[in-house]
Amino acid sequence: MKGDFMYYDFLLLGHLVWNLPLLVLLIGISFLYSYLIKRYTDLRLFNKQPIFFFLSLCLICLILGSPLSAFSHLSLSLHMIQMSILYFIIPPLLLVGIPPQLFARAIRTSLLQKIGKLFLTPKLALMLFSALFLLYHLPFLLEYLSQAPLIQSIYLCILFILSFSLWWPIVSPDHRQRLYKKQKKNFILLTMLMLMPACSLFILSAFIDGVQNPYLNQLAVLLCLPTNSNSLDLLASPFHSKYDPLVAGTLMIGIHKSGIMLSTRLVKK
Repeated sequence: MKGDFMYYDFLLLGHLVWNLPLLVLLIGISFLYSYLIKRYTDLRLFNKQPIFFFLSLCLICLILGSPLSAFSHLSLSLHMIQMSILYFIIPPLLLVGIPPQLFARAIRTSLLQKIGKLFLTPKLALMLFSALFLLYHLPFLLEYLSQAPLIQSIYLCILFILSFSLWWPIVSPDHRQRLYKKQKKNFILLTMLMLMPACSLFILSAFIDGVQNPYLNQLAVLLCLPTNSNSLDLLASPFHSKYDPLVAGTLMIGIHKSGIMLSTRLVKK
């Protein structure tokens, strides 16, 4: 048991820190949102929509800005939990947390109108997101990104922005831009089908020699090892077993499905 703790201490050495710039940004967004809610709506900060908005910010802080974010480097499954929450749980919560009256006022500003023109259609954004998400988990690209932290951060930010387009037709603050009934079901089905290649990549690889699979071996090293390590032997057995990629792919499917159920339930209330 003591050896396990020493192992994790070594693996996470230097990573258990707060992301102060992100924390300051989230606090600033919270104050701005609170001001706009009090100024332009009749809502109180403990009403449903503000709570969802603040919850989304707390989740961002937890999985990206807190010391807990370092645990996503311990295994493929923990990495996938982080990615899935970031793209499949946070965006719908944040969008649900924007009151329609506040959104209607905001889109009348010239700045947001210009920004809005840059957004892709939901289907095009879905295809681009799915392709970029799949490519991110291919070793040749991940190896390059791991050596260029700034480019990697930009890449992940693009994925995060694109993820909002996936949820826009379902939980848009503008009810006129939402899909309903059959159109909504078809879009949700398309979303699941487009994300399936990335899920299948993990699940199928788990049945091909487990971690001895060259793809999983290299991916685990790139995602889950410190930059100064080059041996998969460093990884603890409870995590990087042959079942870890299977769990990772299954978790992605499950969290995405949970995001769909959550967003559908929230917009009905």
